[in-house]
Amino acid sequence: MSFDGICVRALSLELSRELAGGRITKISQPEEQELILTIKNQGKTHRLLASASPSLPLVYLTGENKAAPLTAPNFCMLLRKYIGSGRIASVTQQGLERVITITIEHLNELGDEAKKQLHIELMGKYSNIIFCDEQGEILDAIRRVGSNISSVREVLPGRPYFVPEQQNRFDPFAVTETMFFEDILRRPTTIRRAIAGALVGFSQTMAHELAFRAGCDGDAPLASLMGDQKQALYGAFLELRDTITAGVFEPAVYKDAATGDVREFSVVPLHGGDWEAAAASSVSEMLYRFYREKNLQSNMKQRSSELRKQVHTLLAREVKKLDLQEKQLEDTGKADQFKLFGELLNAFGYDIPPKSRRVRLNNYYTGEDVDVPLDPDLSGTENAKRYFEKYTKQKRTREALLVQLEKTRGAVEHLRSIEASLDTAENEADLSMIRSELYEAGFTKKKAAGKKKNGVKSRPLHFRTKDGYDIYIGKNNYQNDEITFKMATGNDWWFHAKKMPGSHVLVKCKGGELPDEVFLIAAQLAGYYSSGRNAEKLEVDYLQKKNVKHPGGSAPGFVVYYTNYSMVIHPSNEGVEKIKE
Repeated sequence: MSFDGICVRALSLELSRELAGGRITKISQPEEQELILTIKNQGKTHRLLASASPSLPLVYLTGENKAAPLTAPNFCMLLRKYIGSGRIASVTQQGLERVITITIEHLNELGDEAKKQLHIELMGKYSNIIFCDEQGEILDAIRRVGSNISSVREVLPGRPYFVPEQQNRFDPFAVTETMFFEDILRRPTTIRRAIAGALVGFSQTMAHELAFRAGCDGDAPLASLMGDQKQALYGAFLELRDTITAGVFEPAVYKDAATGDVREFSVVPLHGGDWEAAAASSVSEMLYRFYREKNLQSNMKQRSSELRKQVHTLLAREVKKLDLQEKQLEDTGKADQFKLFGELLNAFGYDIPPKSRRVRLNNYYTGEDVDVPLDPDLSGTENAKRYFEKYTKQKRTREALLVQLEKTRGAVEHLRSIEASLDTAENEADLSMIRSELYEAGFTKKKAAGKKKNGVKSRPLHFRTKDGYDIYIGKNNYQNDEITFKMATGNDWWFHAKKMPGSHVLVKCKGGELPDEVFLIAAQLAGYYSSGRNAEKLEVDYLQKKNVKHPGGSAPGFVVYYTNYSMVIHPSNEGVEKIKE
């Protein structure tokens, strides 16, 4: 994540545009290290959320509000006392540091105009929100820091406020060509680490982007750079610096091209990664979307981890059972040989010498001679009876194993489809449906709770192409059955990744022929919502729904079809708009 000085620059400019001149109408502290300022400006109400949490420091404008505690913390009470109805004079950034300073004008106890400053420091575990007077003296901070915690700077009432100087780092706006070549490009490290370590406000992500724009590998050592590469790197730096100076930013959230998980956010276009950019209308929207989706992903992984572990254990048990049954079936392969030995002994065993351990008899089916092992304590007829008993036992075992194998293979296939469903689950209702499926299939003994959670119902994914074709995708086997056998009509088109667990994908044809582009998009979605999502290429079957059948008594989501088309695609979720139900 690149909440660096460049992102803070874009955010401070946005906050200045929206908040400067506005009046503070409410101050709350919903969390121990979090503030929300409500500001009215030019007929609009804005909420500024600022968090100094060491694990997640951030600042952005939000439309959401949070409930405040009944008793306000001391820091919140202090802010209300001084700036409870103050006016935002300015929002600035100190250099390219990760510090946003909000200057507030207010009337003091004597009715005279006065100013206060709220410094929001976004510095990882050192993040803080510090309240100062006009002379720069600290009045208080949301996190007090004494000398026992930091020997560099105390953050306590009465202490002077300052931003600690970063040693061996340069202000990007003051860097000259000589400094760039002599002080930065001569460090004994990689390009990416040298730039991020030498330039204030540059993160590793931004340093990597700078190297990419110069046509270099960010992880290559500086010592490997040639003269023209160094010049290209400096040219890319100047171009990026001009962009920052001009305030021309393009906020976007970057998602993993394969999984769709959010990976980065940036106010400067990023290149060279296996990701897709989703543009945002503002820096605040970018930050809100990124952290919201990140939290959703994290929460879903936590909530599904126990269920995923349970499915993994069940699947491992069934796979082990399948291996054992297949070996047992292999051992029954001698049944036909035992039957042959019994028949030959009945036909030719009358003159076998007593105490014989082996006899050579002619196989009248093939005309070849075969060696038949014997029990020397038994007669030829008794040996024949013994072989027929072995044949009968192995035949019964084989017949039972074939039934068990079909059941076990079905269980393995079913559990693999459930495992794939966990990757597609979006909310607790989806997980509840999976738990219900495990119970109803007999994999678990504990009955799942209802399929709704907090009023949220699990529904199939709904997408729409640019030309208006609706595409439905099942997130689990119950939904696969729903879209295939309840929502679909006979002439709608049905897609599924070939011979692997995955979602059913349905395209409503609107009574006409589908364009070729829609066939491709639907096939790519079928690959994307399958266990082969990360494959470079995979094969997808497609056919009209009327040719898809659900065998009686089979597991949910299990279908058969005998007439289909196929195409090879690269899994993707592009070309469609997600429709919220």
